[in-house]
Amino acid sequence: MAIIEDRPALAGRMSRIKESPSSRVADRVREFQAAGREVLPLTIGEPDFDTPEHVKEAAIAAIRAGETKYTSANGTPALRAAIRERLLRKTGLACGPDEICVGGGAKQLIFLAFLATLDEGDEVIVPTPHWVSYPDMVTVNGGHPVLVETGAETGYKLTAGALRAAITDRTKWLVLNTPCNPTGAVYDEAELESLVEVLRTHPHVSVLCDEIYDEINFGARPVPSAITVAPELRERIFLVNGVSKAYAMTGWRIGYGAGSATLCAAISTLQSQSSSCPSSVSQAAAAAALHGGSEFIEETVAVYRERRDLLVSGLSAIDGLRPIVPAGGFYVWTDVSALLGSTTPDGRRIDTDSELAEHFLETAGVVVIPGDSYGAPGHFRASFALNSEVLRKAVSGLAHAVSRISRA
Repeated sequence: MAIIEDRPALAGRMSRIKESPSSRVADRVREFQAAGREVLPLTIGEPDFDTPEHVKEAAIAAIRAGETKYTSANGTPALRAAIRERLLRKTGLACGPDEICVGGGAKQLIFLAFLATLDEGDEVIVPTPHWVSYPDMVTVNGGHPVLVETGAETGYKLTAGALRAAITDRTKWLVLNTPCNPTGAVYDEAELESLVEVLRTHPHVSVLCDEIYDEINFGARPVPSAITVAPELRERIFLVNGVSKAYAMTGWRIGYGAGSATLCAAISTLQSQSSSCPSSVSQAAAAAALHGGSEFIEETVAVYRERRDLLVSGLSAIDGLRPIVPAGGFYVWTDVSALLGSTTPDGRRIDTDSELAEHFLETAGVVVIPGDSYGAPGHFRASFALNSEVLRKAVSGLAHAVSRISRA
């Protein structure tokens, strides 16, 4: 007699996608907290600041005005206008109304862009270290992520030579994340120009520019964008941003993209058949954020800068840790290769960054995300989107944990 499963069979594509490494780490943290142990999570991927008051007030006003219904799948006119104004102000890009798309976070728009454009076997070039979700987003949509390694010698940035070597006839996209999560690397105009020069000779390759951290910038000049360096390639550039990081609005779930009218229409169609539209109240709040002044960003970036310097200084003082100073974002990327091959007090070898991260957690309650999650083993990512007291305690804990291992 045939056995009838009491659940639907999963599609084959589910075997190609993994659980988010951040989720796995969060589960491990909850295990320790449930056991009553203090945990210092340097894993936070969101600002610890509250959403600005004027943004919250705009949301409340929208609720009171009855703006709680479906909107266009592609966002309200007010939000789209605010996005167009912001893009013109920041990049000089004058977008038509049909060259903007709005979604439930920048993450959703990246996923929908791949869903709209990738056929089976299409290739997407992803420089490593990379944000954890890029390869799985490509894979689940039928594409093949081509991971191109970068290292400290280039500031963890893709070079023109490496890009040229990675392009094939099947290449559909290059993903360019600046400022980068996890390294904090920012491409300057000359570096972008060198990459663009390669792309000019490969017209079948488009560029997905993830600029979600562009306002959290520690340089003297604004973070440059590929669209400002090569405006003639605007039909091949899809610029993705949002309000989550700059305005402490991660839970509001509003992102936006700017690109060709064809791609934006396709993304809007996909959204209309999936989530219908972004939250109407969140859209009102996002419009207020984009229209607001720069005070909130300036104040928070000044705090981030202090925390960055505190964490980099503390990590640099620990023998075996080699952090780099991030130019943007709120993460410190640290080389731990010198500690691999070490031994814990109970005789266990530490051969991987994941095993080292587990040692940090067990010994000091400090949580970092291993570099292999970002396609770059031998490193870890630590967030400084936490108050200075927590950062000091975490650095002290890491120093203690490192002192407890025997170097090879």
